[in-house]
Amino acid sequence: MAGAGFWAIPSAKLVFRKDGRWYAGDEPVTHERLARFFTRYLRRKPDGNGYEIWVDERFHADVEVEDTPYVVTALVPGSDGQLQVQLNDDSVEPLDPASLRVAPDGAVVCSVKEGRERARFLRAAQADLAPYLEEHDERWCLHVAGGHYPIRHD
Repeated sequence: MAGAGFWAIPSAKLVFRKDGRWYAGDEPVTHERLARFFTRYLRRKPDGNGYEIWVDERFHADVEVEDTPYVVTALVPGSDGQLQVQLNDDSVEPLDPASLRVAPDGAVVCSVKEGRERARFLRAAQADLAPYLEEHDERWCLHVAGGHYPIRHD
């Protein structure tokens, strides 16, 4: 294989970390298409214990998810006054404002994928929330489409 320009690649544990990036061992996966591939085929294992990248019966690998299996990369205002979240798998879905929480480390998280998974807001997306935040009774609330949604702390 080396003559064809390929080298043996040692297998390393794949990890999706809090920073929204994939890592092979301690090295970040810098190839964007490969990282999107991993995210697109990421799924919860059928027994519910952990995650795997599943392409088909022949191509699959166990992975570690450090915190959440998805990250919010952008907040998108909808034409109806509601907010939408863009996720790292390139999907866009409505934000469930009642699902917003602040994690112990200060990151904002929400429910995604019809409430089956959680997503962590990356810094830029978290900053996008600022215009929609108001303080009520010493608590932060999301004010969107005429509603006030308290943001709970985990």
